[in-house]
Amino acid sequence: MTDQPKTMTAGAALLSRMATLGVDYIFANSGTDFPPVIEGLSEAEAGGIPLPKTVTVPYESAAVAMAHGYTLATGRPQAVMVHTNVGLANAAMGAINAACDNIPMMMMSGRTPTLEHGRLGARTVPIGWGQEMLDQAGLIREACKWDYELRFPEQIFDVMDRAHGIATSTPKGPVYVSLPREVLSETIPAKGAARRPQMTGASIAADASQMEQVAALLANAVHPVIFAQHGAGSQDAFDALSRLTQQWGIPVCQYWAVQLSLPTTHPMAAGSDTRALLDRADVILCLDALAPWAPAQIEPKEDAVVIQIGPRPLAERSGVRNFRCDLGITTELAPAILALEQALETLWPDRAESAKARSTTLTKHHAAAQAKRFDAATATRDAAALTKSWISHALSESLADRNAVVFSELGCQLPSMRLTRHQSWFDGPHSGGLGWGFPAAMGFALAQPEKTVVATMGDGSYMFANPVACHQIAEALGLSLVILVMNNSEWGAVRQSVVDIYPDGHAARANVVPLTDLSPSPDFVKVAEASRAWARHVTDADGFEAALRDALAHVEAKRGLALIEVAIGKG
Repeated sequence: MTDQPKTMTAGAALLSRMATLGVDYIFANSGTDFPPVIEGLSEAEAGGIPLPKTVTVPYESAAVAMAHGYTLATGRPQAVMVHTNVGLANAAMGAINAACDNIPMMMMSGRTPTLEHGRLGARTVPIGWGQEMLDQAGLIREACKWDYELRFPEQIFDVMDRAHGIATSTPKGPVYVSLPREVLSETIPAKGAARRPQMTGASIAADASQMEQVAALLANAVHPVIFAQHGAGSQDAFDALSRLTQQWGIPVCQYWAVQLSLPTTHPMAAGSDTRALLDRADVILCLDALAPWAPAQIEPKEDAVVIQIGPRPLAERSGVRNFRCDLGITTELAPAILALEQALETLWPDRAESAKARSTTLTKHHAAAQAKRFDAATATRDAAALTKSWISHALSESLADRNAVVFSELGCQLPSMRLTRHQSWFDGPHSGGLGWGFPAAMGFALAQPEKTVVATMGDGSYMFANPVACHQIAEALGLSLVILVMNNSEWGAVRQSVVDIYPDGHAARANVVPLTDLSPSPDFVKVAEASRAWARHVTDADGFEAALRDALAHVEAKRGLALIEVAIGKG
């Protein structure tokens, strides 16, 4: 390492500070506001200053989703840097997804120079006038916890420390800093770069008395139930939830789960029929569940006690969300689950007999229901057209002995799958910003290359991901993962929504539901092959099983990305 310089540009200071804060990657899409950033990279490298790795991502929403997936794998926030207002507009959907999933992230974009001349970094090309906005941050403010515009170069260390601290505080989420070009072009003393970070994220955990209250309610309940949508928070908490629910005989419903809280084969893993659970539940514990059931279809009994636990127990970002909350506790999930198990242990001697009886009864009931569900999926193997339920089940069987993770975006269906491991399932955020699954899986694979990563999605979601850009990134980074595109040449979710609301309507009776048809379908195999990926198109069960075996062998040999386009039936 060469001697540390006495001064550095604010661009170099910005990049070096992110390394000090523990950021591994900057996922960037550059523009004409980037000269001081690019010069800063070269300056810092020449000065021997540690920097995060930079990844050039040719589409902004993919950059944000990759950061999202990397954080799912590591728990650590990453950085995204895009171009002024136009790049930020493309990144906005990713910010909305990250906010919905409480993903900490440091988002940055350039800002058109304020000055027209007279200072280094002033406007030099016509887009400097065309891209100016009076409130650029307004593009993503509602999705971010905090935003700020850098005004003076000497602020850079304090501003980045504050951004990181706020992003990693409960509830976690994205933050945004806009970076005027002429400010980043200024020179500042380099000594500030060595100062330790000045802010640490504030994590909130439930105190012992709160979890003792929850434990008492669950222990005294006749028909307790847990609804969980965002996982358990850690491996230890995943294991603890598995233990305590089986011991106490508490069913867990993972309705529209975006992460796995309990193995799908666990004795207390209930199905997705919320009505059967709510019809008799007297104590209901919601673990970070944004929408644990559909109020239009079923509500808890009037005398049932509902407990909401999570980083945002009242989900204040939602304007309308009137799920009952008799007891709300703001906390990260993992410490809450671990504290709950400990609090329940002290109550076990007085409740052991009734809890054991309930556990025995529910174990038999759930085992029968799970077998029926898996048999139903298997039974469609040789149907006239391939089904999502069979593909989902067949994939999970192939992954059973592997250290694997499945990403799904209107792709595989959790109820049909045997999944047993923590972090083996990630579904698209409830915000529904499409195009997330493919690049998020790439971010996860970048962080944990030892895992077998499979991303499953519909044909519409694949197109939303800007697949040409995603394949280019995967090839450039040498990422090995499997992509399953379930192609029914339609917006299946939109069609189903129409049928749900108008089951006997004109659209439901039409041969093609308006505004849902995506035919003729592109040849997705050729899209993947354009970036030299392994790719196959399959139309039957034998073909899928053979292609999946070959695809898994391909990626586990670290030979790059493998894509299987699966023709499935509509509906």
